[in-house]
Amino acid sequence: MTYTIELTDAENKAMEYVAFDVQDWAENALKNRARQAIDEIYQSEVERMTNDPDTTSIPADKDAVVLSADVKSAAVRQEEAEAEMAAMREEQ
Repeated sequence: MTYTIELTDAENKAMEYVAFDVQDWAENALKNRARQAIDEIYQSEVERMTNDPDTTSIPADKDAVVLSADVKSAAVRQEEAEAEMAAMREEQ
């Protein structure tokens, strides 16, 4: 997957002030946050599988566990939370 980010001249100058290589900094920031999310999903999914009597084996590959996990995106979770809050307001 490839992502493209556009910075203004001022934003780029600011990033060059704090980072030796802006591209490397951006890649490292995204990869580190992805690693943290992988760890969260993996831990949650392994716990779920461990507690599921129908699960007979857990993949040894962390990426396989994450890719097969039935998780909702942040956008979907936000949409559901907003719908729930709207429903609560309507009840009042």
